[in-house]
Amino acid sequence: MGDDRIDRTREPSPPWPRLRVAEWADTRDTLHMWTQIVGKIRMAHTPTINHWWHVTLHLSARGLTTSAVPYRDGAFDIEFDFLDHRLYLRTSDGRSRSVALEPKPVAAFYRETMDALAGLGVQTRIHAVPNEVEPAIPFAEDQVHTSYDGAAAQLFWRQLLQAERVIGRFRSEFVGKTSPVHFFWGAMDLAYTRFSGRAAPPHPGGAPNCPSWVMREGYSHELASCGFWPGGGAEGAFYAYAYPEPPGYAERRVRPDAASYDVGSGEFLLPYEAVAGSPDPDAVLAEFLRSTYEAAADLGGWDRRALEAGPRGG
Repeated sequence: MGDDRIDRTREPSPPWPRLRVAEWADTRDTLHMWTQIVGKIRMAHTPTINHWWHVTLHLSARGLTTSAVPYRDGAFDIEFDFLDHRLYLRTSDGRSRSVALEPKPVAAFYRETMDALAGLGVQTRIHAVPNEVEPAIPFAEDQVHTSYDGAAAQLFWRQLLQAERVIGRFRSEFVGKTSPVHFFWGAMDLAYTRFSGRAAPPHPGGAPNCPSWVMREGYSHELASCGFWPGGGAEGAFYAYAYPEPPGYAERRVRPDAASYDVGSGEFLLPYEAVAGSPDPDAVLAEFLRSTYEAAADLGGWDRRALEAGPRGG
């Protein structure tokens, strides 16, 4: 169950967007807070799902969306549209509001978004303080994060689209318990997780401004996770880690050669630029995803024969 599953007849990888983190860091940090606000709105109205899968955002053909959120006898959704550069709030009875995505303080975005939601009759209360960041400035008081470069935000979304496409193909190779490919607004990363089926020891916590019980629920079962975030490299980085980390994991040689284990984060990292700048970015990323998963599964004693998909027709 390795490279024999690669489709050798597929078209070459499409161009992968290039975006240096240093050139959009201020916009990234502002957008991070905006996604936390929208994610917390989704969390306030969505039934709880294991590992916090109910709080995440998802990629759409125009940006990032909550997808349909149940409310009373209908539903609403909220979408960051990085083509129009607006936040759209829509209800299932046909009403809508929008908020401009433009340079403005987080405090203004928070006020405008909550007013738009109230104007649609969606009564909402959230814990209006960010998680997993330090310092955690309450949204209503945040006059620090004010930047929005629309071109950069759009490039970031296009990076996420490319990452989701390849990770989604990788996801299809696993028949065990697996997460969606989704966007966690706490750390601002696109993530995908596989599970062995066994319980894990309680997670020690440690994320800033995030209760340890939140981390314990997220990591309640043995897993191998991977994803992409706009940090860890000049243009961001793909990552992979295992919890609990099996002995020998950090020393395991993974592919491609540009990947390495980062002791500080406890993750394997592959710079985005090593993928985007290669002749076949899809193949390079797929190699990283498979080899880091194999490290976790082999060293952790996973039942790979039962968990992985065999050859399929069609």
